[in-house]
Amino acid sequence: MPTCEVCGNDYDKSFEVIAAGGKHIFDSFECAINKLAPVCDHCGNKIIGHGIEAEGKFYCCASCARGAGETGVRDRV
Repeated sequence: MPTCEVCGNDYDKSFEVIAAGGKHIFDSFECAINKLAPVCDHCGNKIIGHGIEAEGKFYCCASCARGAGETGVRDRV
């Protein structure tokens, strides 16, 4: 059985994710998020939704983007 690369669990329902040319094995979405999700450049939270990218930086929400000095961003259109 494949072993999760984050927690080391040997699990019969592990799954494979291919991202940026790399192959990863996880036993849960929690471990996949822990390893692969980008981190907000303002608050440090893992970004598991769409997030916001501005000038090469990633933010979990418009509030964090504004807090980092970005202008013209908002959560709703």
